[in-house]
Amino acid sequence: MGTVVALAAQVGGAKLADGLYRLRGKDLTVIVNTGDDYEHLGLSFSPDLDTLIYTLAGIADAAAGWEPEGETRAVHASLKSLGGPDRPLLGDKSLAMALLRSHGLANERSLTEVTAEFCHRLGIAARVLPMSDDPVRTHVLTEQGAIPFPEYFTTMACEPAVRGFQYAGAEEARLSDAALDALHARNLEAVVICPANPYHAIRPILETGGMRDLLRKRGVPVIAVTPVVGGKALRGSAGKMMRELGKEPSARAVATEYLRIIHGFVIDQEDIAFAQSVRALGLQVAAANTIMRTIDDRVALARAVLDFAGAIRERNLAEAQ
Repeated sequence: MGTVVALAAQVGGAKLADGLYRLRGKDLTVIVNTGDDYEHLGLSFSPDLDTLIYTLAGIADAAAGWEPEGETRAVHASLKSLGGPDRPLLGDKSLAMALLRSHGLANERSLTEVTAEFCHRLGIAARVLPMSDDPVRTHVLTEQGAIPFPEYFTTMACEPAVRGFQYAGAEEARLSDAALDALHARNLEAVVICPANPYHAIRPILETGGMRDLLRKRGVPVIAVTPVVGGKALRGSAGKMMRELGKEPSARAVATEYLRIIHGFVIDQEDIAFAQSVRALGLQVAAANTIMRTIDDRVALARAVLDFAGAIRERNLAEAQ
């Protein structure tokens, strides 16, 4: 049994990463989007890293996975009473990682080092890695200009129509040494692209440090899992963005975003009718329950993804002989 690398972001990605973690433990590395990171009131926030950490540590709120369970808002209420900003909505417990992250970065520790310390303190055996220690910031292109994603999401509530995306700093940024080590591991078994918005959650990872070319050349199965079921994104704004970009909100449309990177695509059982059209793209297809309401759902999907990757690997070996 080898190692697994997952590319992840958002709650859906964290849930599948958790399923993989329950199966593989320390043999899992999760490379996380940092394109949505932002600075607020002098603090450094990393929403996707926090979501992954809370989830793998088993302390994520069931209804709001980007926060720890039992979150309160006393600090935010005090800030508002003193004339502070109303958005983003800050949680008391969530401030702990932002404070320690900001302190670490100010003292010349890397984001990778700070994140590793959080995982150690919370008993997470898997490696959770930012995609880069260099800053990359996703901007949403609208008729009003380029808007940083956190502003588009929190202040504008995703209302402006999307015309495209920019990933500022991605060309210059390099993948962290830890991420490169995981991707070049001799016993790497598969790379899994977890279900998340393909535009602002996964693509920043793919655009950073030559990740796209690395995955193409690595020679291991790369499997993506759809974040769209029955023509609707499970969470977030993916469906709206796809329509505004002139694309149908479907599993097939998501698959096209990963062409020439992935070998297999996992669709939901509800979308089995799309299987043949995805195969027509030159991809192998598997159907599974991708809606993860329970821990058992997470583990079942993770097992299905790894079995799918194993079948692709065996087929490729048979064809090469």
